[in-house]
Amino acid sequence: MDRERGPVESAVREDIEQLGDLVGVEPSLSEMAYTLAREIDAGGGEDGRQLAQLTRELRQTLTQLLEGRADDDDDDLGDLDSPE
Repeated sequence: MDRERGPVESAVREDIEQLGDLVGVEPSLSEMAYTLAREIDAGGGEDGRQLAQLTRELRQTLTQLLEGRADDDDDDLGDLDSPE
């Protein structure tokens, strides 16, 4: 039976879906992001005491996903100045 997703996990899943096909370590990073988001939606563990740490970890995980994409974009732009 499918469980209902919380607002943070739903938003994270929508954001990651917009990235398209995941490559390299991106599938692992996305699963980590889903787990962190799920824990945030559940209240942050230990009566909310882990909420700030979980939020920082989620932000860093999402940043890693996006930075990997930015590097790929830079490589594509670098090809524009070389004639072919």
